[in-house]
Amino acid sequence: MTRGITYLTTTHNVDGSSSQQHSNSLVSQTDQSNATEGEHEPDRIVVQGAREHNLKNVNLNIPRDAFIVFTGLSGSGKSSLAFDTIFAEGQRRYIESLSSYARMFLGRVDKPSVDFIEGLSPAVSIDQKSTSKNPRSTVGTITEIHDYMRLLWARIGVPHCPECGEPASQQTPQHIVDQLLDLEDRTRFQVLAPVVRGRKGEFVDLFANLSAQGFSRAIVDGEQIQLADPPTLEKQIKHNIAVVVDRLVIRDGIRQRLTDSVETSLQLAEGVVVVDFVDIDAHISPDKRNTGDWEAVDEEGRAKFRSFSEKLSCPNGHILNIDEIEPRSFSFNNPFGACSTCTGIGSQLQVDEELIIPDPDLTLGEGAISPWDIGKRTREYWQRLVSGLADEVGFSMDTPYKDLSKAAKKALLHGKDFKVKVSYRNRWGRERRYTTGFEGVIDYVKRKHEEAESDQARDRFQSYMREVACPACGGARLNPTSLSVLVGGKSIAEVSHMPMEDSIEFMQQLELSERDAKIADQVLIEIHARLKFLLDVGLDYLNLERPAGTLSGGEAQRIRLATQIGSGLVGVLYVLDEPSIGLHQRDNRRLIETLLRLRDLGNTLIVVEHDEETIGEADWIVDIGPAAGEKGGYIVHSGSLDGLKDNTDSLTGDYLTGRKEIVIPPKRRPVEKDRQVEVVGARENNLQNVSAKFPLGVFTAVTGVSGSGKSTLVNEILYKVLANELNNARHVPGRHRRVNGLDQLDKVVHVDQSPIGRTPRSNAATYTGVFDHVRNLFADTQEAKVRGYKPGRFSFNVKGGRCEACSGDGTLKIEMNFLPDVYVQCEVCHGARYNRETLEVEYKGKNIS
Repeated sequence: MTRGITYLTTTHNVDGSSSQQHSNSLVSQTDQSNATEGEHEPDRIVVQGAREHNLKNVNLNIPRDAFIVFTGLSGSGKSSLAFDTIFAEGQRRYIESLSSYARMFLGRVDKPSVDFIEGLSPAVSIDQKSTSKNPRSTVGTITEIHDYMRLLWARIGVPHCPECGEPASQQTPQHIVDQLLDLEDRTRFQVLAPVVRGRKGEFVDLFANLSAQGFSRAIVDGEQIQLADPPTLEKQIKHNIAVVVDRLVIRDGIRQRLTDSVETSLQLAEGVVVVDFVDIDAHISPDKRNTGDWEAVDEEGRAKFRSFSEKLSCPNGHILNIDEIEPRSFSFNNPFGACSTCTGIGSQLQVDEELIIPDPDLTLGEGAISPWDIGKRTREYWQRLVSGLADEVGFSMDTPYKDLSKAAKKALLHGKDFKVKVSYRNRWGRERRYTTGFEGVIDYVKRKHEEAESDQARDRFQSYMREVACPACGGARLNPTSLSVLVGGKSIAEVSHMPMEDSIEFMQQLELSERDAKIADQVLIEIHARLKFLLDVGLDYLNLERPAGTLSGGEAQRIRLATQIGSGLVGVLYVLDEPSIGLHQRDNRRLIETLLRLRDLGNTLIVVEHDEETIGEADWIVDIGPAAGEKGGYIVHSGSLDGLKDNTDSLTGDYLTGRKEIVIPPKRRPVEKDRQVEVVGARENNLQNVSAKFPLGVFTAVTGVSGSGKSTLVNEILYKVLANELNNARHVPGRHRRVNGLDQLDKVVHVDQSPIGRTPRSNAATYTGVFDHVRNLFADTQEAKVRGYKPGRFSFNVKGGRCEACSGDGTLKIEMNFLPDVYVQCEVCHGARYNRETLEVEYKGKNIS
């Protein structure tokens, strides 16, 4: 492994000069000329003496404004150099260039373990971590496309009536008068001012005030009354009151009087006037008389009332509550636009019968209803209660749930209004009777979920619930008024629901007036560009309303990449972590072209990658190795692709040239047809009622283009069913009919892209459980037994055996206010993490540290 290798390191002298000495730092011959310190190279990024993690004091010189790939074995040090050294230092320098006030609001970045770096730009990291789990965060909000769409709908959107779908428009008093004068001659009508619309109260003072102003008539809840003798209204009932401002007949010479009457009505009713055509025999239906609705049609289909508004008015007379349309009207994170039922989430938790009764073949006596089958006392209580319900409704406790009548199932699920008689024997054998209500299992689960004070209890009852679209907005997240504003005949929610390809086609085919085109031109350019970027990175199957929490790590990374391209930044250092992960080969070419476009804007790209096609497109390749862990951390090659292939010390070069290869076995392990797990009728997300068989005892790959439904089938359905059955988990699996073959398994383990560590103290030994065995080993030594030490004594997470000066961290943090915190070795344990007494216990001459 030492052919053609020169061992170099740079020693920094006290006077600031440098000299080269032999060391264990491994540098490719092609990189020797690049490892010289002291020469300022404005078009290069120069790294000297990087020692982060397993890096062996490496030196690196790479070009700026280029597409650079860091490759090598997993664990060789690629991320340590790219993220923990180059990106960390670029971010740290940018943050420290800001004022102390600005730095107060930013996270502080530690200085990486490196001697010298120059040529850095402001750095942006795009890794594989999933995006925000906030349910309000969507693909549209992450990419800022939704912000531009809100602006577009606010500026050129056409408001429509949510009731009838007809376009609504703003009207001046003169416009309203002109419309009324266009009526046929001799048309008789009343000008009404709706001063109360669907409000509770007695309105005694209002009647008195109107009478004092000279008004004599009003229409109250559909009936005309004299204001001199007003009715007594019920305080707890909503009422509808309109003042009769004037009574007119269309003829010549009434313009001025009609104008005065309309303006008076608009002033009284805050911009609304209602016209009552007295010759049309129609009445408001009783169920709408107290709601502020002025809809009434005669047998010929003629409307008796017609509403006008200075703001927005429905031509069919529906009352519209539309103020000035603004971008916030289309934000589901703002009360002005959000659906009032789901507050902009778009979904609600609803108790699912399938989850409550997982096995309908069981009888009630056998515990068919899962929420009641917890603990002996709880089970006995519900058995007595249901037995009383069975006597009342007329069903047997020994009948399988699936065979119960509809009336019995309805009573069990939704409860009954009557009281249930319950009898039981107490612990002394005496019979006791009482009567109680029965709320039903669905209401019971809802109530217990709302009343839960602990996360454990809340999660338990939430496991019987499934997220469903909000019944009010249908999952659109916005209120009816916002959804009734259309651009090109579609609401903002409808366009957000389209796949990316359809959304971009819709934007391109918009037919706008000259005025609207001028207003929307720049906004449409921004929307089109961002949608195009998402298509280019292979995300055409997503839509803008897709919740961010449902994205995979690879999808989230490519979305952030598309967002960065859309931002148009120049002179930035981008550090990416395997952007091709999870991407089908069909879409890989488009991803590479996107990366090259980001480079061509004038940016530097450092991409940690294993993909052969991406490596082949790189301007510069840095191969780190030669192996992983302690045997890694060296720069094996830094230069061109041809140089990498010619480097016989590079494992990457060996596999690229074919000197080494992964041999495909000519014969695979046989599949046993009677050993398999089968998912039947999967229909979650985009799965079209599919069925799939997974053979056991073999390596099974589930593949397909991005967005085809792989993760839904495996992670959302198969894994969650297995975890519930085998691990006693309480997941809510995706919709399916059944899963066969569960009896052939005894455990399931799920490995995803989530970080394994929950706390800074977590490490590979504690996570895997190896450290438990190590602690037990030390606790079994003779010295530990003599001292009475248990395994807990050898944990650095609890008091007793750890060093209390540093709380088992081995280092002490010194806060430096607006500078990064400084960590120094603990002066008591010198980094060992344990106290002196614990370290005195040894196993084969070694202590626990």
